[in-house]
Amino acid sequence: MILDTDICYAALKSKDSRFDGRFFVGITSTGIYCRPVCPARSAKREHCQFFSSAAAAEKAGFRPCLRCRPELAPGNAPVDTTSQLVEAAVTQIDDTLLQDQSVSDIADVLGITGRHLRRIFRKAFGVTPIEYVQTKRLLLAKHLLTDTSLSITEIAFASGFSSLRRFHALFRERYRLTPSDIRRNGQSMRDEQAIKFELGYRPPLDWESLLGFLEPRMIPGVETITANRYMRTAQIHELTGWFAVKPVRKKPVLQAIVSPSLIPAIRTLMARVKRMFDLTANPPEIESHLQSIPIAHPGLRVPGTFNGLEMAVRAILGQQITVKAATTLAGRLTSEFGKSLETPHEKLKYLFPGPKVVARLTVDDIARLGIIATRSQSIITLAQMVTSGTLELHAGVNAEETISVLRSIPGVGDWTAQYIAMRALGWPDAFPHTDLAIKKALKEDNPTKILKTAEAWRPWRAYAAMHLWKSLEE
Repeated sequence: MILDTDICYAALKSKDSRFDGRFFVGITSTGIYCRPVCPARSAKREHCQFFSSAAAAEKAGFRPCLRCRPELAPGNAPVDTTSQLVEAAVTQIDDTLLQDQSVSDIADVLGITGRHLRRIFRKAFGVTPIEYVQTKRLLLAKHLLTDTSLSITEIAFASGFSSLRRFHALFRERYRLTPSDIRRNGQSMRDEQAIKFELGYRPPLDWESLLGFLEPRMIPGVETITANRYMRTAQIHELTGWFAVKPVRKKPVLQAIVSPSLIPAIRTLMARVKRMFDLTANPPEIESHLQSIPIAHPGLRVPGTFNGLEMAVRAILGQQITVKAATTLAGRLTSEFGKSLETPHEKLKYLFPGPKVVARLTVDDIARLGIIATRSQSIITLAQMVTSGTLELHAGVNAEETISVLRSIPGVGDWTAQYIAMRALGWPDAFPHTDLAIKKALKEDNPTKILKTAEAWRPWRAYAAMHLWKSLEE
C-alpha cells in the first residue's frame, strides 16, 4: 500500500486515532517503530519512515515501541474486491498463525493461487504472508509477556512457535531484547482463575449500546452481562472455558479476562473477540458515509459473534417471534443438547451444542422444546451444511456466496441471511432491508425504495442498520 507521507506525518503530529493501525512509523534515530498515537514526542520529519503494517516496519529493521505497544493497534476492515481476499486470508492466518495451514492451503480455500495470494498480500502489507505471520507471532508473544504472568514456555507455544529455541532466537534477532527483558518491563496480570490482557480499538466505542444490543439476545447459561462486563463460555477445538470483556477507563482498550484452560488457543480467541466487538472499525470514517442518518450514538458497532452456528441458530429461532421468546427457546435448546461446563460463574454453565450434535437431531427432538417443525428442520439443515463444509459461518468467507447458500435452506429468507452476514460473517455491507424496524425508522414500506436509499450508505450498510434500529429507542 502506498502511503502519503505528508498525511501520515500530520496524523502522527496530531496523534490522530483514526489512523491507529492503518500505518506505523519507524524512527531512524532510535530504531523503534510506533503507532501514530504514541504518547512520546513526535520525531522530526526527516527521522520518520512510514509503513503500512507492523510486519513491514520489522522487515526494515525497526523494533516495536514498549510505550505505545504496536501489538495493541486495531486492525483494518477492508471492503473492496481485492481487500476482501486479503481480509479473508488475514482472518485465516490470524486464527491459526499457519500452525495448521500453509500459504497454499489458504490460497486453495480462497480459490486463488499461492502466487496471487503472495502478490496481493505484499501489495497490502509490504511483506509476504510468512513475514506477516512471524511478526504476528512475535507481537502476540510480546503482548502476553507484557500483560500476563504466563511462563515464557507457555507464551512461546501459545504464540505459534513449535520450538522454544527458535522463539528465543527470533525474538533477539528482531527486537534485540530477550523475552525476559520484556517481562521485566511488563505488568503481571494473573490471578488464580484467569489471565488478563488488553485489546485496542479506535475511539469512540459506544460500549453501553453494544451491551444493550447483546443483553436481550444472550443465550441463558452461555452468556451473561454483569457490572458493565460481558461474559460467556467458549469452545475452541477441544478446549473449553470462559472469558469476560470489559472497557478500561480512560484508555481505548478492552480488557479480556480468560480462563487458563483456553490459553493454548489464545491467538484464536483474541481474533474472535476482536471481531465479536468490532474492534477494527473506524467509526468517524464510517459515520461520515451515513450523513443522511442522524448519528445520535457515535461509535456504534456491529456486534459480531463468537460462534457462527450459535448466532445463526439464534437468528432462525427469532423469525416472527419476540426477542424474549427466541431467547427462551435458545436456552432450552442449549440446556437440552449442550454440554455442561463448570465455571466460577453461576450463570455460565453450558456450551452451545456443536454442529455435529445439532446435525444428528431429529425434527421431533427440537420441536418438543416448543420450536415449530419448519424452524426445527431449518436448524438441522443448517448444522448439516456446516458439518459437511458446504457452509462456513465466520469472518473472511465470501459474503455474497454465503448469503446465497443460506437462502437455499428452506425457511431461511433474505432477512435472516442478511442478519447472519452482518453478525456471523462480519460483513459491513449486509443490509436486512425487509426488516420492519428499518421500514419504521425510514418511514418507508417499499423494500425496493429502501434499497435505493441505502445505496448511498455502501459499503457500510450494516452500520446504517444499527443506527436506524438505535434511533427507534430514542
